[in-house]
Amino acid sequence: MLPSIFGDNMFDDFFNDDFSMFPVLSGRNALYGKHARNLMKTDVRETGNTYEVDIDLPGFKKDEISVDLKDGCLTVSASKSLDKDEKDNDGRYIRQERYAGACSRSFYVGDVRPDQVSAKYEDGILRLSMPKQEQKQLPNDTSIDIE
Repeated sequence: MLPSIFGDNMFDDFFNDDFSMFPVLSGRNALYGKHARNLMKTDVRETGNTYEVDIDLPGFKKDEISVDLKDGCLTVSASKSLDKDEKDNDGRYIRQERYAGACSRSFYVGDVRPDQVSAKYEDGILRLSMPKQEQKQLPNDTSIDIE
């Protein structure tokens, strides 16, 4: 068994992702690398008359996050920039894992207006709240006449 270096196992990339050997096909996120699949973890909770959405966005500032609602699609985007100045007065980097990049996630929410959605960002968690829409009554008769 080989020891892990910096918390990463040498064989993780080989066995976990079929396309990881081909960076063009792997679709890795430049912002968080192979850990991007852990980004923007989301919980959706249904209450009496609202849907509550909690999205993990650790390390982002409030002004780096945007929420957009268009045509029933709620899109949460976050982008981060990192100054990559090669000259460092405090020493040289041995390993640097922080990168600049962007990520987003979209959800279909139906006929909700932007003024009906409330958003709050605190402790790395974006909390969204939106009203439930009335369920449209579907017809009870499901048979279709053939002519």
